Amino acid sequence: MSVPRTGERAGPAADPDPRRWWGLVIIALAQLMVVLDATIVNIALPSAQRALGISDGNRQWVITAYTLSFGGLLLLGGRVADLVGRKRTFVFGLIGFAAASAFGGAATTAGMLFAARALQGAFAAVLAPSALSLLTTTFTDPRERGKAFGIYGALAGSGAAIGFIVGGLLTEYLNWRWCLYVNVPIAIVAVLGALTLLHDSPGHPARLDVPGVVLGCGGLVAIVYGVSEAEPRGWTDPLVLALFAAGIALLVAFVWWQRRAPVPLLPLHIVKDRNRAGCFLTMGLAVIGMFGVFLFMTYYLQVILRYSPVKTGLAFLPLTVAIIVGSTQISARLINRVPPRMLMVPGMLLASGGMVILTQMTVDSAYTSEILPALLLMGLGMGLTFMPVFATATAGVAPQDAGVTSATVNTSQQVGGSIGTALLNTIATTSGTAYIAAHLTDPGGRDLVTREGIVHGYTVALWWAAGIMLLAGLVAGLMVTTRPPQHGVAARSSVPESVA
Repeated sequence: MSVPRTGERAGPAADPDPRRWWGLVIIALAQLMVVLDATIVNIALPSAQRALGISDGNRQWVITAYTLSFGGLLLLGGRVADLVGRKRTFVFGLIGFAAASAFGGAATTAGMLFAARALQGAFAAVLAPSALSLLTTTFTDPRERGKAFGIYGALAGSGAAIGFIVGGLLTEYLNWRWCLYVNVPIAIVAVLGALTLLHDSPGHPARLDVPGVVLGCGGLVAIVYGVSEAEPRGWTDPLVLALFAAGIALLVAFVWWQRRAPVPLLPLHIVKDRNRAGCFLTMGLAVIGMFGVFLFMTYYLQVILRYSPVKTGLAFLPLTVAIIVGSTQISARLINRVPPRMLMVPGMLLASGGMVILTQMTVDSAYTSEILPALLLMGLGMGLTFMPVFATATAGVAPQDAGVTSATVNTSQQVGGSIGTALLNTIATTSGTAYIAAHLTDPGGRDLVTREGIVHGYTVALWWAAGIMLLAGLVAGLMVTTRPPQHGVAARSSVPESVA
């Protein structure tokens, strides 16, 4: 049963588009491209660094330039999608993303590559909320919506892991540039499919909230930039502290302005809703832990266990499969029968349990018996969590707010990933350095002690990640109280079960 939000009018039921499932394929393809591009260059980074002469201090910008512009501009991209029309911004984002990818693949200097990655993030900030809001407005039947969001949640959770696999294959058998060029044919197929298969109502003409854009996007950029600089500089560096202070001040001013703006960039009722706010927090916390694991396991497999790029990428395949199974075969089948938190909480417990298993790894751990079980548990847990988070966070919003709501979900995911990478990497580096200093008594054993210190740093950070996952489960259990879509009853602070 579909229950509209209080104050919204439910329009007459329209016949579903017979080609909506093909439209889902196009939306999913675009989303996969955006998500995997956050990690596809990780494995290729050493090759790109050598080819372009990038210094160790600047190599982080290949990753950070993307996440910085993506996370900072998502709210703007979501509101533009609402004002201009989601199909238009979807196609525009695809074309721009492909052009930026081609520019990056042809880069001859470090600056060109950094600029291309920043442009990719900017166009992804337009594309991602358009994709999610198109999905939200295309599938309104609760059962179909569950299946559609199961597929979308699987891609959102597994896209980063798929990026490692594709990046490894392209780097080893072609070269690092194809980690960027590969987006061009994908985008061409998606554009042709979007023009043919996707339908959308016109945008909602209104003034763009320019002060909100400056304050909100500026605050997010400052915080994400501060987190990225915390890794090389340290968390107490004056620049890092100044960026955090500026970011917080700008976001406080943003909230103040949104209460007074005639056409706010982010209508505050979207984040005031208890269930939706719980989903945003759960997503952010879950991704903090997830991205940290991706970072550590990539280096652990290549540096400690001496895996090749392809073997490293394939080692993530079970994690990807488990996420897909959790999203499409479990969450999608149960989302209309059980409350969302009954999927999110067990999901976070499983993911946390997988991380606890990884804390036992050593310099000579066996993949099959010690790493594989942990990856399967984490993948299953994330698959159980992401699908209901996306479905619940975007359910019941007014059509004119669908884009900005979708952007807020993606913002929590992107900012969480940036924070997780910097926070957990700082913990790992500090702990590893302290271990090496304490145990390096025989210069002849330097190599072994160094490797043991690196792994020790990873395990300390993984304990933190496990705790953050437990916190995500606690947030979901306490805040996400909405009922299953087929049995939900409209309440003052509940999330309605499908888009009106």
